[in-house]
Amino acid sequence: MARRSDHSREEIQHMAVAAAITILNEQGVTGLSARKVAKSIGYTVGTLYLVFKNLDELLLYVNAATLDELHQAITEEAKIHTDPTLSLKSMALAYLHYAQQNSARWSLLFSHQLPDGQLLPDWFEQKIITVFDGVMKPLQQIQPDVNEQAVLQATRELWSGVHGACDLGLSNKLNMGAEFEIEALIESFVENYLFGFAKV
Repeated sequence: MARRSDHSREEIQHMAVAAAITILNEQGVTGLSARKVAKSIGYTVGTLYLVFKNLDELLLYVNAATLDELHQAITEEAKIHTDPTLSLKSMALAYLHYAQQNSARWSLLFSHQLPDGQLLPDWFEQKIITVFDGVMKPLQQIQPDVNEQAVLQATRELWSGVHGACDLGLSNKLNMGAEFEIEALIESFVENYLFGFAKV
């Protein structure tokens, strides 16, 4: 078993997050535990809890890494197109594809809840805002005269629909059976929402 002096606090933090992601990918959300993470990085659970307050804080850092990857995935798609409608369609499909390829991490991002009375830290809230900022920019291109609050509301509405379609599609609750049909549904939803938004 490695000694605490073998790695810095920051190194152990990064190692633990990487190990947790690997466990998630291999065993799913139910397979993740502090004991497994600690064993994977060669430290005790006690040492792990010197770096993280508890398992919830470790999961926050895992979810933060997921948000970073989601942001990168959708913004890379947005750069491909100059047309904002095509950008938003590509971003929505990138969101779906990320969820399909990282289903356990995507599930944890939306299922993990902090204990009652504990608020999300500011640094985590900022990561959420950063993801939505990427969606707001094409909407602002479509309706440059609409105020920021209206664009923010539109962003939430649009992405709530995209997320809902992804969730239903990935859980097979739509009874569609084929990936391309989920993609077509999402593209149609985005196109129809933007048609209405353009008339605001």
